[in-house]
Amino acid sequence: MARDEPLLSNRPSSETSNDRDLAEEDALLTGQPTQRNSNSPRTWKFWREVGLFVWALMATAFVVILAVLYQKSQDSGPSSPEPTGKRNLIFMVSDGMGPTSLSLTRSFMQFQNGAPWSEQLVLDQHLIGQSRTRSSSSLITDSAAGATAFSCAQKTYNSAISVLPNHEPCGTVLEAAKKAGYMTGLVVTTRITDATPACFAAHVNQRAEEDRIAEQMVGDYPLGRVVDLMFGGGRCHFLPNSTDNSCRADNKDIVGLAKKNGFDYISTRKEFDKLKGGAALNLPLLGLFAETDVPYEIDRRNDDDVYPSLHEMAEVALQALSEATRGSEKGFFLMVEGSRIDHAGHHNDPAAQVHEVLAYDKAFTSVLDFLENDETEGVLVGTSDHETGGLSTARQLHATYPDYVWYPGALSNVSHSAEHLDYEYKKYLASNPSSADKESFVRDIISSGLGIKDFSDDEVSKLLKEPNTALYQYADMVSRRSQTGWSSHGHSAADVNIYSSDPKAALALVGNHENTEVGDFLRDYLGVDVESVTKELREKGTGLTVTDAEGNQVSWMGEVPEDGQRLDGQDHLPNYEGDFRKRHWNHGRGCDCGM
Repeated sequence: MARDEPLLSNRPSSETSNDRDLAEEDALLTGQPTQRNSNSPRTWKFWREVGLFVWALMATAFVVILAVLYQKSQDSGPSSPEPTGKRNLIFMVSDGMGPTSLSLTRSFMQFQNGAPWSEQLVLDQHLIGQSRTRSSSSLITDSAAGATAFSCAQKTYNSAISVLPNHEPCGTVLEAAKKAGYMTGLVVTTRITDATPACFAAHVNQRAEEDRIAEQMVGDYPLGRVVDLMFGGGRCHFLPNSTDNSCRADNKDIVGLAKKNGFDYISTRKEFDKLKGGAALNLPLLGLFAETDVPYEIDRRNDDDVYPSLHEMAEVALQALSEATRGSEKGFFLMVEGSRIDHAGHHNDPAAQVHEVLAYDKAFTSVLDFLENDETEGVLVGTSDHETGGLSTARQLHATYPDYVWYPGALSNVSHSAEHLDYEYKKYLASNPSSADKESFVRDIISSGLGIKDFSDDEVSKLLKEPNTALYQYADMVSRRSQTGWSSHGHSAADVNIYSSDPKAALALVGNHENTEVGDFLRDYLGVDVESVTKELREKGTGLTVTDAEGNQVSWMGEVPEDGQRLDGQDHLPNYEGDFRKRHWNHGRGCDCGM
């Protein structure tokens, strides 16, 4: 191009361009095509632009679809695959066990066994998520509201046993499972009438009404009998108050009522052993092996001929329910609770705590072994209703900045729980009220029971002056020497762990969830209709009354707490005595253990 040639000399004239542009504008406004030569072929450039437009349109639609699907998945959360066919569900509850309980027990286990730092508990290998635990009445739940979240998949107030804040009953997954044709069972180491087991097969407005809970659990309530097998403690709530070792406020014979409703009944280790691992029993079966709670594992192992362990009871229950459903289209639902982890937290007793967690870990292993060898599809899901004690594996003993240490060796020296030593001390005082050997007894029990050799005169003096708080003094002596910390004798609001034998089957519980979502999973995995059970309870329970200990007619769910009345109790701590405490409660008082 010549330097003096205009820059746009080869472009069409402005008149020609303007005419074409005007024609295209008219076509856009009128919807009529511009006049083109119909014989002109479409160029490659034209088809390329059409292709690019179509590609961009499809890509945009694909991105929009992906965005919608992602948002839907975020809203609903992950879901477990729909189970099909016959199935078993084992739900395990580690009452009061928070994440630090695992740290405490793992370090103790490694120290005791001389294991490497990498050695884990079985539980550690099956962690899939965490649960948030608040109730409807408090940021800190009790076991009643916590277990109702599992059984009914709904929030309620502290102290409510499968009853909602409006004091209407809510159907439970166990009740719905029974209605659907599943076999059902409950295995615990506390009283079978305690909050967690009660929430699956009873409905009362206040958890302290354990006498009424006992009646309902053997079938004296609107739905009749719904539990096929029960193992645990709490025998005193089933015996009439005219007999020895009863703690009922009335003279009702609940063992007799259970037998009338078809239950076989056993109460001793010898009878338990005759069950031959679950192969030789008839359902329904009620087994109550302690007057109140089964002793802590650290003490129970010394009385192995008296009380079956948690894993032994779980194994017999699994085998029995499996045999009973062998020819059925439905499987079974079993709840297994490591109940006294919670009590060790209430006592601030680290030695009792680690042995309870180890016993639970062993029972967890038994369930895993069963699922691996059983021919029926099944899943284990486990969690805690709450954390107890505000436990920490650290403790500042003095005002000076603390060392970063804690000492599991101090726990390995302990041969008995603080509860057991407290019982022995009180028994000694009752039989030797003015003994000159009292100080010698105290020194000996510290040395032999707690394995502490460096105790001070001040510690001995306090035990002599304040024997009523001996339980907590014993526990604190061990806690201080191991530098284990506690923030409370009650519960805390800490999130608790969720475990499963199969993360894929329990996909809906992977991550962090409300405790009611655990209840949702239990219901959905079994595919049962809890709402219809709720409806039946309310229809049949309308106007239904029972006779209380004073002969008055009251609602079948007991009295409704008055406005402003505390629902979580204040006098429960002295009752954490397990089966070592051989006494009657005052009639009418009930038992507030575990709140």
